[in-house]
Amino acid sequence: MRVAGSLALTIGVVMAAGTAFAQAAGSRWFPVPTNALYLTGDSWSEAGTTYRLYGVQSCLRGTGFTNAHGVRRDCGEASLAMLIALIRDLKPQCYDAAALPQNRTVFVFCVASRSEGSGAGSRIDLGTALIATGFAFAALNADGKPVHEPYLVAQRVAQQARAGLWAFADLPDPNAIILRALREGSTPAAGASQR
Repeated sequence: MRVAGSLALTIGVVMAAGTAFAQAAGSRWFPVPTNALYLTGDSWSEAGTTYRLYGVQSCLRGTGFTNAHGVRRDCGEASLAMLIALIRDLKPQCYDAAALPQNRTVFVFCVASRSEGSGAGSRIDLGTALIATGFAFAALNADGKPVHEPYLVAQRVAQQARAGLWAFADLPDPNAIILRALREGSTPAAGASQR
């Protein structure tokens, strides 16, 4: 019950933030293009620009976990598959939250509005959906603090519930890998978030 209550609180906080963004943004909202090239479980590109979900870190490609059938799978591919599925199912609108013009990267929040059924008028934050289902993580700064605090709450709920990738004992935590690489002065693995 605590997990469900925590998740409901997290989703409520993010839904309120999404509403505030929608009101402030006006015309800055845009859909994920149907011709987007998906790069990682938290990014895609279109027309030479990379779009990354702000505050979200997907599993890194080339890192693996052992699924329930004893088969080794690429963790980054699992995150990527979930991102694609959620974008296709939810058809979110995205808001450009920040940009790194020197490398043509735009950080975005993406929110889907659901108006049918019992969730009339509700908003689903794509980052929260990825993290709460256990297929992405709350991105951390170089000092180990979360980029977006509500995502860390969603991650803790998913971890506690052993949702998605958290169900596998050998899940490679991308934040631990990235922070270790930063401490050692090496380059983080492909797909590492730089938020």
